[in-house]
Amino acid sequence: MKILILKLGYSETLDPEMGKIVSLGDVVRCTVILEALKNKYKDANITWLISQEAFPLIVDNPHINRILIWDEFVPFALMREQFDMVVNLEKIHGVCALADMIQAWEKVGFRFDVLSGDYSAYEKSKSATSYIAQKASGEIQHKIWQQVLVEMVGCEWRGQEYSLGYSPTTKERVQVGLNYQVGSKWPTKAMKNEKWDALAKMLENNNISYSYQQGMQNLYDYMDWISGCDVLVSHDSLGAHLALAMKKSVIILFGATTGEEIYYYNRGISIYPKVKKVAYECLPCYNPTCIKNIHCMDFIDLDDILDNVKGFLKDRND
Repeated sequence: MKILILKLGYSETLDPEMGKIVSLGDVVRCTVILEALKNKYKDANITWLISQEAFPLIVDNPHINRILIWDEFVPFALMREQFDMVVNLEKIHGVCALADMIQAWEKVGFRFDVLSGDYSAYEKSKSATSYIAQKASGEIQHKIWQQVLVEMVGCEWRGQEYSLGYSPTTKERVQVGLNYQVGSKWPTKAMKNEKWDALAKMLENNNISYSYQQGMQNLYDYMDWISGCDVLVSHDSLGAHLALAMKKSVIILFGATTGEEIYYYNRGISIYPKVKKVAYECLPCYNPTCIKNIHCMDFIDLDDILDNVKGFLKDRND
């Protein structure tokens, strides 16, 4: 079974967003389909087309037989190669058109709509486009992303794990990692630095070792840093998904987005701002720009974070 996965990271798979900035966290989330495909197709030979920026996230992955890095020549070669199955998890129109032109017996994920010039979905994946549209309009309860992705490619959801190929080198071990930065796509996900500093002081007062986020200029260094943390406190970002992939305990802070879409594998918890719904009816807004005078993330309760940190550390020591 020869399978091609198209996932470069230029669009959030199950959100309306599309752009030129690679969403690294979304690439990690999509690795959940690898275990599902390998279990369904025992002889699966998987090729993954990836962006240069996201390559470290799938390098040496045991489920992937071949990695292709996107350039101006690769699409022409793929259009001449035969596959049994194409899995397109990119909504970018050009990639959808490429998926349509690749020779394969079966196709799932997104396709190009020749009438509208927009993305659509192959028949088996139409539930994904319905989910995106309903979620954008606020008409649907949020579903677990991992489950939607697994079912989108025609497999059964069984709690499949994220899959990371790189083996991190732990350079410093601490009890808590403070993953305080966010990507440029979603500045509204961030809790202000003053609150992170206050949290660090609380950890120090409780004799809990911690480290601020490191390695952001190099993905390998970043993964090495996460590997040295017992518990990661993070915004809704790449680090949170990497920590889950490494089977770390994770505390994720939410405001503009929601944790209802994340399956934690019994290793994590979501923390939300303590605000009155009537005053912050916009939550979750999925908007990179905040319309409120006081940002929702200013209402994150640091005591909640500390209590959960202690709980996770206790579980690790028992």
